[in-house]
Order: sequence, then C-alpha cells, then structure tokens
Amino acid sequence: MWSRFAARPREGTDHRVRPRTAVICTVAGVLAVAGTTTLAVHGGSARASTSAAATGSGAGSAVAAPSPGSASPTPSATLSPTGAPSATVTATPSAPASTRPTDSGDGMDALKDAVARASGNASVSVVDLTTGASLDYGAAGHSFVTASIVKLDILATLLLQTQGQGGLSTSQRALATSMIENSDNDAANSLYLAIGAHSGLDAANKRFGLGSTQGGTDDYWGLTTTTAADQVKLLRQVFTGSSLLDAASREYVQGLLRQVETDQRWGVSAAATGDYQLKNGWLPRSATGLWVINSTGLVDHDGHQLLISVLSDGNLSESQGITLVESVAKAAAETVG
Repeated sequence: MWSRFAARPREGTDHRVRPRTAVICTVAGVLAVAGTTTLAVHGGSARASTSAAATGSGAGSAVAAPSPGSASPTPSATLSPTGAPSATVTATPSAPASTRPTDSGDGMDALKDAVARASGNASVSVVDLTTGASLDYGAAGHSFVTASIVKLDILATLLLQTQGQGGLSTSQRALATSMIENSDNDAANSLYLAIGAHSGLDAANKRFGLGSTQGGTDDYWGLTTTTAADQVKLLRQVFTGSSLLDAASREYVQGLLRQVETDQRWGVSAAATGDYQLKNGWLPRSATGLWVINSTGLVDHDGHQLLISVLSDGNLSESQGITLVESVAKAAAETVG
C-alpha cells in the first residue's frame, strides 16, 4: 500500500542553486524555534542525499534569518484569544450571512485547537472566491521559510518576465513541468538563475503585492521567507483575473498544479470536497531535526472555490507537520466556506 511518507522524491539538502564545480556549501543564519533564537552554522551536501538523516525528503542544512497585505472588506471581526495566536476574519457585505465566517462556532473552535497543537509556529490564510469571505489566523508577524512552495513563485516570476516576449522556451517548459509536478530541485535551480535569482524574484513580488516575502539570498531559493497572507496574494495572481499574469500564463500554471505527482498531493487538499490544485514544500533542519511543512493552492470545498495557504515550522517530524497542516486547512475551510 502506498504511503505518502515513504516514497517521496527528495527535495534536496539546502534548496540552493548549485555551482557545477562544488558539492559542499555552508550557510549561517538565525533559526527561531518555539520562541527562542539560536545562532547556527550548517553544512550539507549540495546534492540530493540518501543519508539516514532524512526520511521522505532531503536533509535540511540551511538556516534562514527571519526577515521583516490586501485591504480588508467590511464588516470585520478581530479575534484575540488569550494566550493564542491572533486572528482576523473578514467578509464582504455582499456575502450572504450564512456564508460569512464568524469568531465562534465549531469551525473556529476546531481551527484554534488545530493551531494550538503546533509544536512550532503555524499560520493559515484563506479567501473564498465564491463569497469574498476571508480569514487569517496563526502566528502573527512570523516569517516562514518557503521550502519548495517558492517554486510556484519562481514560475510566476518567469511567466511575468517573458509575457509579450514569446513566452517560455521549450526547455523552460520542460524545466517548469519538473519543478512543479515533481518538485525537482535541479529544475528550480535553473529557473531561479533564469529569473535573476533573489533580485528577480523580489522585483516580481513587489509587482504582485507580496510585501512580506523576501527571496533567499546567496542562491538559497528555498530559504525565501514569506507569510500565509502573501502566499494567498500569489494564488490570486494564478487563479483570478485580477492578475498581472495573462490568461494563457494562468491556465498554464493551473495545468501543472493539477498534475502534481500522487505522493505530493497532501496538505491543503485535505480541505477539498472536489477538485484541487496545489504545491507543497517540506524541509528538515539538520541542526534541530525540526521540519518546515507548507502547502498552498486552490480547493473546491462544498461548492466554494477557496484559495488557501498553510505554513508551519518547528514540526517534530514530517508526518506530524503534514497532519498539522491538513487539520488546519480543513478547519479553516469549514470556518470560511
């Protein structure tokens, strides 16, 4: 029987563009785990590893230093549960009362409980494209390492840069397919260089309105930092007409996200009662043994089209992180949709 934790292709050790002449690299940074800050220096193979240090993914050896939204429609309600993460729930005036998220009820209680079970930090952002309702809940102001969900951002940036200039080349399309459908790191390395590395990513994200996302420097694309709210803004670029990407570019990306390989279809898909399109990221940190687990995409939930991003770090294991992300996604979808 297939296990989602056993056969996943490795994402790589450091999510870095790798020079052809080197196989060993190091990076120093600040790692925030459970409210403490630790200075750590890590080294790891620049190639995908099969060592016992990783299970179901690549052994993480890079550390990101924390780095430093859209207007909320009214009416709005702000939740500040004592000792719990902050939450903001909003709904457009045009949304029927029965579809508006509230600060009470089974859905919100389940979401609070799910986030409270995080061993590290967790955050979720949701927009219901059917009603206009939205929700943000979790670690306020915390910057999360993207791991491989940044591959969606890399592709969106490449498409933005090439629109009106003939589009992607045949080789770039092949790389994009591998990068999104298989989460292939070598393909991401090539395309990250093609967009101009972190400077190209940052320039595109500024245009996309991602004010809390910063590209990983020194070619460590997997150490890009972001927030759940910014990732939903990126999803708007991919899935709505309010986008800098033209219809052909959006359709192209959506087609790839529909075909993510089977053992990478966990995450926000747990909130789907119908179709879904997603990109996941998973990365263990060698200094701590803790995992980054992220998932972002569009799901059909009871006839509602939801853009949803769940980010987490400090997970004790890959399986625990996936369980956390899925429980948060399901509870958030019930609250909003």
